[in-house]
Amino acid sequence: MTRLSLFNSPFLLGFDQLERALDRSAKTSSDGYPPYNIEQRGENGLRITLAVAGFSEDELGITLEDRQLVIRGKQSDDDGRVYLHRGIAARQFQRAFVLAEGIDVVGATLDNGLLDIELVRPKVEERQRVIRINAAGGEKAPARTIDVEGEAVEDEESADRAAS
Repeated sequence: MTRLSLFNSPFLLGFDQLERALDRSAKTSSDGYPPYNIEQRGENGLRITLAVAGFSEDELGITLEDRQLVIRGKQSDDDGRVYLHRGIAARQFQRAFVLAEGIDVVGATLDNGLLDIELVRPKVEERQRVIRINAAGGEKAPARTIDVEGEAVEDEESADRAAS
């Protein structure tokens, strides 16, 4: 059976990493534990909050593995206790979030059973550059002036003429 790819268009070049990230996020556990919130914090900030009641800082781990934020929790059983009823299980978990390129993890805090993970998305700078077209014979073709969004980009030939 062939796999249908979302990115099989000839106009979408270099999106194979994005496709792998989508596959990876689809394979992560659909278990609802622990519950979490994702908040927008200002223009470029995000916060992931996980409800991890009963876990200490030593029982939690946060790692960034190839743009995948992984939060793990593992509680150890206290052998010294005798339970008459055990409604709160010592349960381990793993919750993963795939982060877009450029998103940085700033820090994490644990307060009153809530684990807050702060993320920052850097402001994207708009880039534009002129690509020089070379002649097929390997000779360097003279650059031409190209009007880009109302702003003329001067070529080498025009700059040389203006200088002389």
